[in-house]
Amino acid sequence: MDLILVNGVSVDFTYAVSDGDHISVYPVFERLDISPVTRLRPEPLRIPRFIADVHLKTLARKLRMLGFDTLYNPDWDDPRLAQITEQENRILLARDTGLLKRNIVHRGIAIASGNPAQQLEQVISRMDLYRKIRPFSRCISCNGILEATSVNLLLDADTKVPPAILATHGILSFCTSCGHIYWPGSHYDRMKEKVGRLSGDSPRKAGGNP
Repeated sequence: MDLILVNGVSVDFTYAVSDGDHISVYPVFERLDISPVTRLRPEPLRIPRFIADVHLKTLARKLRMLGFDTLYNPDWDDPRLAQITEQENRILLARDTGLLKRNIVHRGIAIASGNPAQQLEQVISRMDLYRKIRPFSRCISCNGILEATSVNLLLDADTKVPPAILATHGILSFCTSCGHIYWPGSHYDRMKEKVGRLSGDSPRKAGGNP
């Protein structure tokens, strides 16, 4: 269970039940962030993890930019997408509504718009993910986790990082899966602006460190 309400108030397992109490017990919340009200645990049980169909490459990259675990592979056909969705308990994002009707697909969102920005807004709003945004914590290319690394560790390594970047930055980010290295630049600034607009237009405030 994810939430217990007694007489409309969230409580934990230490609450002593009294005669006349009205008790409501809820399982995992999929589309609502209950972190401000739940008393059962520090973080709600839901873990929003996604898998995107072949039409949603840009959406997948945008979700990764915001820190959401999002699988994407243009070579995966519909049966494979449905299988991974079921096996890994992911939320399937699809433009193809027929894919969402497969029997083993229990969690999915039909993406209405062809515009990636609108697609992102639809997912974040529908799933109430504003408080779960963790910008620049995942690799946009492969979905791996990003970690900070000292430039000194890269000086003798065979990387594609421009010498000027190595000379002017102390800490960079690298992907623990594919090894891709990220550093602040014009592209980074544009992404920060996009994240700021998304969180600024929402009823929630994004968390995490850019």
